[in-house]
Amino acid sequence: MGKPKVVLGVSGGIAAYKACELLRRLTESGHDVRVVPTAASLNFVGEATWAALSGNPASTEVWETVHEVPHVRIGQGADLVVVAPATADMLAKAAHGLADDLLTNTLLTARCPVVFAPAMHTEMWEHPATQENVATLRRRGAVVIEPAVGRLTGKDTGKGRLPDPEEIFEVCRQVLRRRVAEADLAGRHVVISAGGTREPLDPVRFLGNRSSGKQGYALARTAVARGARVTLIAANTALADPAGVDVVRVGTAVQLREAVLKAASDADVVVMAAAVADFRPAEYAGGKIKKKDGEDPAPVALVRNPDVLAEISADRAREGQVIVGFAAETDHVLDNGRAKLRRKGCDLLVVNEVGETQTFGSEENEAIILASDGSEIPVPYGPKEALAEAIWDQVTQRYTPRRA
Repeated sequence: MGKPKVVLGVSGGIAAYKACELLRRLTESGHDVRVVPTAASLNFVGEATWAALSGNPASTEVWETVHEVPHVRIGQGADLVVVAPATADMLAKAAHGLADDLLTNTLLTARCPVVFAPAMHTEMWEHPATQENVATLRRRGAVVIEPAVGRLTGKDTGKGRLPDPEEIFEVCRQVLRRRVAEADLAGRHVVISAGGTREPLDPVRFLGNRSSGKQGYALARTAVARGARVTLIAANTALADPAGVDVVRVGTAVQLREAVLKAASDADVVVMAAAVADFRPAEYAGGKIKKKDGEDPAPVALVRNPDVLAEISADRAREGQVIVGFAAETDHVLDNGRAKLRRKGCDLLVVNEVGETQTFGSEENEAIILASDGSEIPVPYGPKEALAEAIWDQVTQRYTPRRA
């Protein structure tokens, strides 16, 4: 099997220079990349740069090498087309099927997955015309990554920044791995919690856990690659924000509950992958608790934290909402998992065995997905993104038809 063929479209925005890093990651990971820039983008990065970095010719017009019929052949032979940056103009042309240069012709002839990574000023991204164009593209199965929030051109700051090239590459890698043109989470809003909550004892100490957040972040990345709009409730992680994800940062279990309830109000799916503390200190010491010579520390009284998974399962924010929980167990894993599934009332429960050297902080995981209908789906040891894909496969089987 030859190298996967990727078309990298570059439209005319200041973020075009960042596409050089995306191109480098694609080529160094073994992909055969053909860059198709728009004429406007060449004002930012020249044609010679694209040709040198990709090892392939880069052209903008359908009139070059006409005998090879590039306006048809490039799209037909691609395994993936990614447009980064995708300007408001490019999104509009793609949504309306215009074909006035080589890139827009390529988009019309491609029958492979297509990923758009928008970059523009906030006002342009939020304009109803752009939002309608994005909705149209997503409805057709394209993956349109949500832009990041940050510094734009000049002194402006807001939503519209091109996500980091490394994160765009991760989306492309996920899409290519599935090799499915249809984005089966398109049009869906999914909420994912990740990481571990921390319950303050005093200004310098807390009760916490070993969760790194990697499984929740893998769920977020794979959901973006499958076309979803993703809200990630992140509790105390040190991981880079996944591309195309709205990240809400929280610290404690109470804060996580508030964020999940708010985000879940219009969500199709809620996945509670975070390790939420069951208890918190009954009292918070305003100053650091001091060690006293010859005295044992005073006992720390604990109170229960809210059970977020049980709450959202019992009182679903919308009809047909799919709820997924996680159960990290150290013994009697399946028995405890089955009991927890009944007790929590969720649709799916992902059960895995954990310990000091198992799962937490690792890049790999294995689990059994328990379903409320009694089915049990084992997922063998492998990358956490493989488990994430298996979870989404089960979620998509449980959708109710979306109302028109």
